[in-house]
Amino acid sequence: MREKKIFDYVRNVDSILIMNGGENQIDKTFFYLTGAKSGIFEGSILHVKPEKVTIITSALEEEAAKETGFDVMVYNGSSEKNEILKNAFNGDVNVGLNYSALTLDLYKQLMRIIPDKEFIDVSQSIDEARKIKDESELKNLREAAKIASDSFQDFIKTLKEGMKESELAANVVYAMMRNGASGESFKTIVAFGKNSAMPHYMPGNAKLKKNDFVLIDYGALYNRYCSDMTRTVVFGRADEKQKEMYETVRAAQDESKKALKAGINGKDIDMIARKIIDEKYPGRFIHSLGHGIGLDVHDHPALSPSMDFLLKQNMVVTDEPGVYIPEVGGVRIEDDLIIKKDGHEEITSATRELLEL
Repeated sequence: MREKKIFDYVRNVDSILIMNGGENQIDKTFFYLTGAKSGIFEGSILHVKPEKVTIITSALEEEAAKETGFDVMVYNGSSEKNEILKNAFNGDVNVGLNYSALTLDLYKQLMRIIPDKEFIDVSQSIDEARKIKDESELKNLREAAKIASDSFQDFIKTLKEGMKESELAANVVYAMMRNGASGESFKTIVAFGKNSAMPHYMPGNAKLKKNDFVLIDYGALYNRYCSDMTRTVVFGRADEKQKEMYETVRAAQDESKKALKAGINGKDIDMIARKIIDEKYPGRFIHSLGHGIGLDVHDHPALSPSMDFLLKQNMVVTDEPGVYIPEVGGVRIEDDLIIKKDGHEEITSATRELLEL
């Protein structure tokens, strides 16, 4: 029962209120608690007690809500919604809110509808609960990672001289959907040649040329859970500089992964990879080594040079070292891993050999 897990971290609240706004204001905790596989649930609310979750939603999402098995209260129109909200929280005085996912506009709405409540920020408690994945979540994450891994061989075959970055990005998403994804977990990154030196590059109209680096950063969405994977290949023959960049990144990932286990500080894992890269490319590893994944592709911090973060069993993290040289190109290799008591389980599986295609 995930609701009880959140309350294990909470003190002095009678209930927790999770409130969604429009399509771009959806709190992923809504899906963490309900497990709803269908529906968008705009404007929907959760009334969360330690042993009970009630969904307050519109008739539009009634059937999707009922599929969860939780109690459902349906409203037609905003006035009816407000009345249900008042009644549902009538006996509660201290109400926890997920401030990190609540817009100011939604907060003001709550102040008008139930002004007699003492609102308490429980966002940190929610974050702590969501960091540790249960078996159902791990199953979804493994499948999302498998879809991304299986799709690599499908879309990499479509590389051809003169194709656009946007064309390959479309092929990546198509392959994942064919292999069982419900969508991409974030906007797919495809970068050719010197564009691969920009870690968050957006694919455009650049055309593939012989001997270009091809960097693909992508992920599959499965039952709302994310995978996040990066592979870098060479279209043609790799020169010595490209080979050295690639092998340095691969060595950094190999060595840092060996140290991954519960009880280790993520900062120390980052340092293992960073030291290897800095020996040959000082200052060209320009992001953190990794982050948590779950319902969000960046679910929580994990492996960062600037943050003490203790890894715990059943956290799921990425390990993604990179080297980026302006006007030359970049290499990144990224995999998803479940933290175990004495090691880790790698759930992405596409080859890490340097492919020359």
